[in-house]
Amino acid sequence: MSETTIESILQETRLFYPPSEFAQEAEINSLKAYEEHYAEAKADPQAFWAKLAQKELHWFKKWDQVLDWQPPFAKWFVGGKLNISYNCLDRHLTTPRRNKAAIIWEGEPGDSRTLTYAQLHREVCQFANSMKQLGVKKGDRVGIYMPMIPEAAIAMLACARIGAPHSVVFGGFSAEALKDRLEDAQAKLVITADGGFRKDKAVPLKAQVDLALEHGAPTVENVIVVQRTKEPITMVEGRDHWWHDLQKTSSPHCPAEIMDSEDTLFILYTSGSTGKPKGVVHTTGGYNLYTHMTSKWVFDLKETDVYWCTADVGWITGHSYIVYGPLSNGATSLMYEGAPRASNPGCFWDVIEKYGVNIFYTAPTAIRAFIKMGEDIPNARDLSSLRLLGTVGEPINPEAWMWYHRVIGAERCPIVDTWWQTETGGIMVTALPGAIPTKPGSATRPFPGIIVDVVDKQGNPVPDNTGGYLVVKYPWPSMLRTVYGNPERFRKTYWEEIPHIDGQPVYFAGDSVRRDEDGYFWIMGRVDDVMNVAGHRLGSMELESALKSHPGVAESGVIGIPDEIKGEEIVAFVILKNDFSPSDDLVKELKQHVMEEIGAIARPGEIYFTDVLPKTRSGKIVRRFLRQIAAGQEIVGDRSTVEDPTVLDKLEAEIREKHPKVG
Repeated sequence: MSETTIESILQETRLFYPPSEFAQEAEINSLKAYEEHYAEAKADPQAFWAKLAQKELHWFKKWDQVLDWQPPFAKWFVGGKLNISYNCLDRHLTTPRRNKAAIIWEGEPGDSRTLTYAQLHREVCQFANSMKQLGVKKGDRVGIYMPMIPEAAIAMLACARIGAPHSVVFGGFSAEALKDRLEDAQAKLVITADGGFRKDKAVPLKAQVDLALEHGAPTVENVIVVQRTKEPITMVEGRDHWWHDLQKTSSPHCPAEIMDSEDTLFILYTSGSTGKPKGVVHTTGGYNLYTHMTSKWVFDLKETDVYWCTADVGWITGHSYIVYGPLSNGATSLMYEGAPRASNPGCFWDVIEKYGVNIFYTAPTAIRAFIKMGEDIPNARDLSSLRLLGTVGEPINPEAWMWYHRVIGAERCPIVDTWWQTETGGIMVTALPGAIPTKPGSATRPFPGIIVDVVDKQGNPVPDNTGGYLVVKYPWPSMLRTVYGNPERFRKTYWEEIPHIDGQPVYFAGDSVRRDEDGYFWIMGRVDDVMNVAGHRLGSMELESALKSHPGVAESGVIGIPDEIKGEEIVAFVILKNDFSPSDDLVKELKQHVMEEIGAIARPGEIYFTDVLPKTRSGKIVRRFLRQIAAGQEIVGDRSTVEDPTVLDKLEAEIREKHPKVG
């Protein structure tokens, strides 16, 4: 990280207050109420979380100590006993929620299924017993490599029920990436499907598992396979078992294992720009409480809501805000197997209309794709059921925020722009929709109990609007506990980048941020997405926001490449809206537009028009590959993080053909 602070020149002055009708019915219904909660939590965090844990969760045994903090290692609700599967299922069965929809599922080919809490409980218990039949015990790690079908959530809840930590690997990862994760976790069992449906085609999954196990992961003893696509697959005698066959012989009664609050719930791997993926470890009690409370307050869940988070369960967003958080609250959580595609660009809006979705939580990259498709598609659907919108995964450009507010929310739905990470377990900075006025592009204020600051490399607080590094100064219940099998990497990556503040280590989030004069946080992107141009530090996010505010730009990726004079030269890769065409005049216009939005220092040196950008499955632009292409270097590094790795070769060829001087 550089010694210099981060310039933040892009200004946003629009302010949107919570609609009075929404605020009147909200759980946290005024700025005063939010500030009271925040002050209470800051004054005595342990008492704040203990009060909520007692009120909101079922415990088999109360804890002896709220927090044991041996920096950088934390234990929450020490000695407490509970089970998150019990909190998500069993405790609702003695209430009217028993026959309420827990999961509504829509498959890509148009098939659908609804599971009530009673039905979901039965299936989870049966599958927990299916795993027990194969010798899975408390503490054994289980790999899950699944499409977005109900069985993925059932498998997660069943693992939690018997105390077997799960490690979900996104179904788009390669066999090699799967093998690496299964080996690191030393998984005993893999749960998969013959395949899944994505963008009108069947995607094979079992074949990838076979390949992974052929080349490694020797600890895997059994594979359970869900029949989804009915494509032909190879079943290995003695190792592979059909899900439906096991379920036939499994009892629907399986008491929830009594778990210690600090027992591992799951391991989820995050890909760094270099090196081996990190196995982020989350434990039971603190994670259950924090995902429960953030779901309840951030999404203002009501008993009659249909709530839809569009993430995949292979990512932390799916863990926390499709499965554990909503179900712990007794909500109805919608799962969708598909994705917007050429044959059905309006599929998201069809789902909202079909099921009367009230709360819609998606990624800025999806919103930008919708903008490119045009307003006519959502305008042709009835979206009047929506009452709250959310964004997750990356900072949202102000103009994309405004489109979302106007076109999807009809200017009546609050937007919660949420900042958090795999490592944090749950949402850390966000508006509470009935309480906090929002600014397009800002995640607004910290969640009660989260003490964050903006500091320089030495750990000194920086003035408002100058920018710096985001740190968390006090433990929170859902924080990662370690990197699996590598506590030294945990310590070094997250706790040693910034010096101690007030004698205590601080959690370094790896994000650049500024705080404005109102105490609102503006996430500017990863530290490695910040460039130094002639002594000025400019965030990729700010430059992309400036480009996106031009009427012709659908999306952009901005990076810096080495420059002898400036240190770094700004290069932009731009996707145009359908009614704009690349031209030299448009290049000049866009450069001028960025100068007007931010200043002369931000003028891009090069602008390349393209139809594609390399992205992770969660929608983040992988800028390190853009840097290599722009610098004319060979594309090197782990491509498994990119949703469609062929995009890299297409983009490289496209740029070389149109701009021969590159390279």
